[in-house]
Amino acid sequence: MTHDTRPLSQDVFYARSNAVPLPLIVRAEGVRMWDDEGTDYIDVSSGPVVSNIGHGNKRVAAAMAQQAETMDFAYSRVSRHQPNIDLVTRISRLAGPGYERVCLASGGSEAMEIAIKFLRQYVVATGRPEKRKIITLMPSYHGGTIAMLGITGDDDLDTFIDGFAIPAEHIPAPFQYRVPDNHTSQTWRMSCADALDQKITELGADNVLAFVVEPIGGLATGAMPMEEDYANRIRDICTRHGIFLVYDEILCGAGRTGQFLASHRYPDAQADLVVLAKGLAAGYAPLGAMLAPANMVDHLSDLTGFNFSHTYNANPITCATALAVLDEYDRDNLFDAARERGAYLRRLLDSLAEKHACIGDIRGDGLLMAVELVADRNSKTSYPGDFLPTEQVRAFGLQHGLIIYSRRTANGRNGDWFMVAPPLTITEQECDELAERLDATLTDLTAAGLVHMALEVAS
Repeated sequence: MTHDTRPLSQDVFYARSNAVPLPLIVRAEGVRMWDDEGTDYIDVSSGPVVSNIGHGNKRVAAAMAQQAETMDFAYSRVSRHQPNIDLVTRISRLAGPGYERVCLASGGSEAMEIAIKFLRQYVVATGRPEKRKIITLMPSYHGGTIAMLGITGDDDLDTFIDGFAIPAEHIPAPFQYRVPDNHTSQTWRMSCADALDQKITELGADNVLAFVVEPIGGLATGAMPMEEDYANRIRDICTRHGIFLVYDEILCGAGRTGQFLASHRYPDAQADLVVLAKGLAAGYAPLGAMLAPANMVDHLSDLTGFNFSHTYNANPITCATALAVLDEYDRDNLFDAARERGAYLRRLLDSLAEKHACIGDIRGDGLLMAVELVADRNSKTSYPGDFLPTEQVRAFGLQHGLIIYSRRTANGRNGDWFMVAPPLTITEQECDELAERLDATLTDLTAAGLVHMALEVAS
């Protein structure tokens, strides 16, 4: 076997079995991207749900350049700088009471690690070192570092994690599209919440550190939203057992659902910590953040302090970038836009569902949605594993000028879906165009699926 020894792009590390072509993108503006052949695409999913303010924003680019010219780097362990002060102040005000302290990171995975390390340091410093266990949903996703893969709910990772990372304990995710025969949607999600109570009792509350959950899921659950009664129940359970509740808002936070925190919809179920990333700097710079209450942070500072840091946390250029991004949210009323355009796009998707039987479910909130693909809508049956509808919809999407974020998770055991989460700057006209292109994409997907299943029956 011969090997190409030329330096190549990042995708050389991915599986060669990935049959979906990767266009060479050379330019991007707003919700659109162009490849080296001049083909234009609509960025259906904002990359991996990150480009909240759209591409090519010149005001943000100018703020980055100005900061780089003024002061490119200052390390938070040996100095302070104003962009850091301004950014954490602004994030705290947007997040509201209970989140007075903000610790910055280089991205979502790192911010999640900071949250877990912070809680661990806090219980050690307050004389409760036995609190080690973390509980998450199955399925779920909380980051790509070794430790965060350990707490992720994906049993396909079991062999990788075994003996290599500390695995989390898991409880069922409260999916609402498919529920057990003896349950309604409401009784099933309450049963899933009660599974947290049972798991804590099984492990012993003195041994459990935290429950980590996304208010609205990402690709692992296909934008599965927590209902308010579920959120209230898990908050009550965590409080009663003395367990920290952590909301992972890496993907759903920073305005995508029409408010700064998706969890603001649960006024009686506030988390102890919140983790943000993605939309916070909207792809213009790598940034994540852990939000914590002043009383916890200040208490720990009086005891031992939280003395873990990373080279690039609170990087001046990144902070200036995020401040400029937050200015864009205000300038264009993007929180309101997320609600309004999200409702408009949802109506278009509902119309497509009336036409295309391959759409089983549409879920999410604001401009964070997912479309679940099924072979049979009546039985909610997924496509056969060798058809890979998540890859098929990406490939057909490219042919019709759409870049879609989708991949099969948990080997399709929970279903197959793709993310519909365009930049918050999308207009109604662009929503119409997205829907038209998606209509053609789903027509091709349905035809390919029927051919595949016919061949399967014939064989």
